[in-house]
Amino acid sequence: MTEKEIEGKQESKNADPGINVVDMLLSKNQTQTLDSETMILETQKRVWAALKKGYEYSGLIDESDAFLRKNVFSKLDMVVLYVDLVGSTTMTLEMPAEKIAIIVSSFSQEMAAVIRQHHGYVLKFVGDAVIGYFVGEGMLASDNAVNCAKSMISVIQKGINPILDQYDYPDLMVKIGMDFGKNIVVRYGSDVENSHVDLMGPAMNIAAKIQNMARPNQILIGNDVYQRLHPKTQKKFSLIVWKKEEWKYRSRITGEIYNVYEFKG
Repeated sequence: MTEKEIEGKQESKNADPGINVVDMLLSKNQTQTLDSETMILETQKRVWAALKKGYEYSGLIDESDAFLRKNVFSKLDMVVLYVDLVGSTTMTLEMPAEKIAIIVSSFSQEMAAVIRQHHGYVLKFVGDAVIGYFVGEGMLASDNAVNCAKSMISVIQKGINPILDQYDYPDLMVKIGMDFGKNIVVRYGSDVENSHVDLMGPAMNIAAKIQNMARPNQILIGNDVYQRLHPKTQKKFSLIVWKKEEWKYRSRITGEIYNVYEFKG
C-alpha cells in the first residue's frame, strides 16, 4: 500500500483527517475507543512519515505519572505488561543509527498508544521495551491486558511491518509477558511534584522474567493473570510444560512452580 493510498483510506475513516489519533490516545482523560482498522491505518501513516520526513510524535502526555503521584506508597492490584522488541541489537549493527532511532521511537510510542487504547497506563520506556499496567483485581484488567497484547502484535504485523518492507528494512517482532499482583507506588525523594515515581513489587519482577522466556511474537501470561481471565479467553491459552530448570520461579502463595500460559488464539 502506498502513502497516498493510506492517506486516502484514512480520510474515508475519519470525519476530521487532521486529528492525530495517537496524540489523542496518549493525552489525558482520553476514553474514545478506535476500531483496529483505524489504528492500523494511523500507525502506517505515522511510521511512513517518520521514516520519510522525520515525523516526531507530539502530545505524549500519559496519565500514569499523575495517577502514581496520587497513590504514592499505596499497594495496588494490577496486571503488568512488558513488550520488548526482538532483534534490535542486530538492526543496530546493520542499519544507520538515525534510522534505528526513528524505528525504535516509533515502535515504542505506537505500543504506548495501544496500551492507552485498552485502558492501561504507560509506566515507562526502557531501551527498546515498553512497560504498561492495568489497574484492577478482576477480569476487566486481565482481559484488557490480553487484548492489548494481541492488538500490539496486529499493529506491528499489519501496520508497522508493511511500511518497513517498503524501505527493505527487517520486520519487527516482539516478546510479550505479563503477570498480576500487588505493586507498591514508590517516590524517590521528598518533592511531591517532581521526585521520580515508580512501581515496585513481585508482579513487576515476574512479568519481566516471563517476557524474557517468550519467543518472537509470543504472548505469555502468569497464572495469576490466567485465573482472572474470562472463561472464553482462558480457552485460548495453553499451559507451558517447561524443560527441567528452564523455569524455576515459584508461586508466592503455594510454593509450587508458578504456571505460565501461552496464547494459542
